[in-house]
Amino acid sequence: MSAGGAAVSAATPHGSRIDAWLGRSPGAQRAWRVGAPALVLLTASVLRFWNLGHPHELVFDETYYVKDAWTLFNLGYESRWPEGANAAWAAGDPNGYSTEASFVVHPPLGKWIIALGLAAFGAADPVGWRFSTAVAGVVLIALVMVAAHLMFRSTAVTALAGGLLAIDGNAIVMSRVGLLDGLLAVFVLAGFICWLLDRRWAGRRLREWAASRQDAKRGLEWGPALWWRPWLLAMGTVLGAASAVKWSGLYVLAFFAVGSLIADAIDRRRAGISFWASGTVLKQGPVSFVLTVPVALAVYLVSFTGWFVTDGGYSRHWAGAVGEPWTGALAWVPLDWQSFWHYQSAVYDYHVGETRPHGYQAFAWTWLLLIRPTGMYYRTSGMGDAGCRFDQCASTITGIANPIIWWASVAAVLALVVLLFARRRLVRLSGVGAVGGLGGLGGLGGLSNAGHVADPERALTSPCGQAGAILLGLAAGYLPWLLYPERTVFQFYTIVFEPFLVLALAMVLGLVLGRSTDAAWRRQSGIGVVAVFLVFAVLVSAFFWPLWTAMPVPVEFTRLHYWLPGWR
Repeated sequence: MSAGGAAVSAATPHGSRIDAWLGRSPGAQRAWRVGAPALVLLTASVLRFWNLGHPHELVFDETYYVKDAWTLFNLGYESRWPEGANAAWAAGDPNGYSTEASFVVHPPLGKWIIALGLAAFGAADPVGWRFSTAVAGVVLIALVMVAAHLMFRSTAVTALAGGLLAIDGNAIVMSRVGLLDGLLAVFVLAGFICWLLDRRWAGRRLREWAASRQDAKRGLEWGPALWWRPWLLAMGTVLGAASAVKWSGLYVLAFFAVGSLIADAIDRRRAGISFWASGTVLKQGPVSFVLTVPVALAVYLVSFTGWFVTDGGYSRHWAGAVGEPWTGALAWVPLDWQSFWHYQSAVYDYHVGETRPHGYQAFAWTWLLLIRPTGMYYRTSGMGDAGCRFDQCASTITGIANPIIWWASVAAVLALVVLLFARRRLVRLSGVGAVGGLGGLGGLGGLSNAGHVADPERALTSPCGQAGAILLGLAAGYLPWLLYPERTVFQFYTIVFEPFLVLALAMVLGLVLGRSTDAAWRRQSGIGVVAVFLVFAVLVSAFFWPLWTAMPVPVEFTRLHYWLPGWR
């Protein structure tokens, strides 16, 4: 039977023509590994930088963030603008600001980053308004591919993840307007990558520690407290920067910190540590807190350097001038810090109490359904006006995600939830049952370097862990908003967790692709299904492109894109 089975196996063709080409020479493999991600980045760059200065007027919340960035650059703090300032900006006069402080509700780091573009191109050039966010949009694609590569070790899945986000409308729009959320997404995803790298670092150190204890025949008991965790420290730094762009970065820090402890507990249990749960909470927990929270707080405070070193910032001299200085046990706190606390308290009151209605508000529970995308710009024109070549044109910037990619990603998330709670099925699909699921989806997609299961040192997590990591990132960016059902929120906030939606979709598409060692019919059918999906997604992106870039098109053509009532 063994000999016969071997003969049948040897006679069965494996892989596809693509697999045969890749296996032909190391040069072909190198070309694929480098060329596919490079092509994705080139595509992302073209879609984000092409005609970036159009429209030549401040769009949506650019009226806050771009102008605040300019006053930060010139004064060190955000100041007030007179009526008609937006028209003056469009006319090339960006210097009408006063020196009176303005109450702003977001920390300054994101606006400092926008100010880099203003400094490079000048505030009169609309390219300068959006240059930093366009760069961030390309960086976001690169980081998505880094995260995919770390988890899956597959060039195919890496390129899929980056390519899908590169052509998605929500990601394109948020890269072409001077808003904060695209910048926040970059820091969040960078924090996630640090979290992944810490998992590998800490897991390896814990295995080495457990092996040394077993060799010495000593009890494992509580396990060690790992102090030297550079990637955990980096995660705290990066997510501190995220919080210095928008306060919602604090939730991401909390989720990733808890996720780190849960992963530590799992690693300790696998290492044979007796008190793995209490050891995680009582020994590693305080250490992890020290490695993340203080550095995050320090980065947040440093972002307010302009406020501290100048005298004109909002509430800068509140203590002792407007309000009463603290007394009693807190009387020792310097007045500057009392004023800063008052400012932060006012920001908190705003955030929890912002319930004013808005025409484009979209409650968080509707985000995954893509019910109410944000319309950021709408202008009509006639023949010969503003590039219009038709009787009547409309130019719009609407943050409608590519609906095919978006809804497929949501479906993929549901699939990952099912797979996560059906571990045996997930392990069987990934082909790692022989090693207990620890190999990871090393050859996911079949177009990876070697097309085989990675060993534990190469794979960051098990397949269940990969699904869990993606869901952790999604939960960190999405679930906190459900705590504020009455707050005014918008669909474009989803850019922060959209990379995790796309990673989920890329993972599922990788499972559909199969492996280079699969039967030829299986590989070819998988590649065919994924290819059809990608072609369809690209065509839909081309169809929606005018609505993402304010391209003047016939009004009737614009209406063809309103697939749901909330899209109008």
